[in-house]
Amino acid sequence: MNALETVAGFMGGYIVPFILVLSLLVFVHEMGHYLAGRWSGIRILAFSIGFGPELLGWTDSHGTRWKISIIPLGGYVRFYGDDDASSRPDFEALEKLSDEERSKTFNGAKLWKRAITVAAGPIANFLLAIAIFAVIFSIYGKPVSDPIVSQVKPGSAAEQAGFQAGDRIVSVDGSPVATFSDLQRYVSMRPGLRIDAKVERQGKMLDLFVTPVSTEIDDNFGNKIQVGIIGIMSNAQTGNFRVERLNPVQAVGEGALQSWHVVTGTYDYISNMIAGRMKADQLGGPIRIAQASGEMASVGIGALLQLAAVLSVSIGLLNLMPVPVLDGGHLLFYAIEAVRGRPVGPAAQEIAFRIGLAMVLSLMVFATWNDIARLIS
Repeated sequence: MNALETVAGFMGGYIVPFILVLSLLVFVHEMGHYLAGRWSGIRILAFSIGFGPELLGWTDSHGTRWKISIIPLGGYVRFYGDDDASSRPDFEALEKLSDEERSKTFNGAKLWKRAITVAAGPIANFLLAIAIFAVIFSIYGKPVSDPIVSQVKPGSAAEQAGFQAGDRIVSVDGSPVATFSDLQRYVSMRPGLRIDAKVERQGKMLDLFVTPVSTEIDDNFGNKIQVGIIGIMSNAQTGNFRVERLNPVQAVGEGALQSWHVVTGTYDYISNMIAGRMKADQLGGPIRIAQASGEMASVGIGALLQLAAVLSVSIGLLNLMPVPVLDGGHLLFYAIEAVRGRPVGPAAQEIAFRIGLAMVLSLMVFATWNDIARLIS
């Protein structure tokens, strides 16, 4: 009985939130492709949530097969003339089509229509993230605190740089700092890099130079994360902690800003990883997403929605990578086609797709290995 309760608890606490969140993000992404393709006059054969054998589905009046497949780790829209779910053209079949039939295929559409159809997926993910963040800010408001130091940790980088309690951080490397979270976000992604902090102290402006120290800390759920830290703290009284209520227009603007923070944070992490300032073990795969979904679901719907928004931006960014098989790879082919005046040859596309698939699978294996290693440790 205990084993059954454990399995039921794991399914309800982790797997169900994971499937719900991922399915929502995949549906929105693929719906972007679908709507743009329909608008472009391209015939669509299938719209699938998940991969593998079909669990259930139906065919609409346009001949599109809508289905839910057994492996809930993605999805696809298959266009007329595609060889498989990755939108790789079936060149042999295309050659046998009449001009009228070919005009309804994805590969037979005009270049700008193909580009819009491909880009619509990631764009839909970005718009979803903005909408989710806007809803969160509209319902819960935006918690903020002033960038004022309440305490400097002894022996820290901040103490060595000359920070003192009561200092207000005005800017870092020339970028204005409005809240303490702005400062935390900037510092955490710059371990080992010197920061020029402009500080207001008793009405005078000072320039303090500090280098964040790469530190491994525990998040709210006990997970190890690596960030840059300088050793200053704030509290509710010193920082004037408050919750700002935003109207719908402000909420959308803040949602766009938060989505942009996820984008810049992702690129900051990648650059730090390449430079060796951060470890690659923070890359997570399906297991980590499932764990995070369960953790956020245990906190509340607001936290789960926030995770969904972050993941939506991440899916959009991942798909824009210039790797064949992904949307960014297709867009790269179209850019080359626009410059050359003709499409990339079938043989070159086939080789590129194979390389791209190997790269994506390697990334998935690496991320899953990180997940397993994290669970074991």
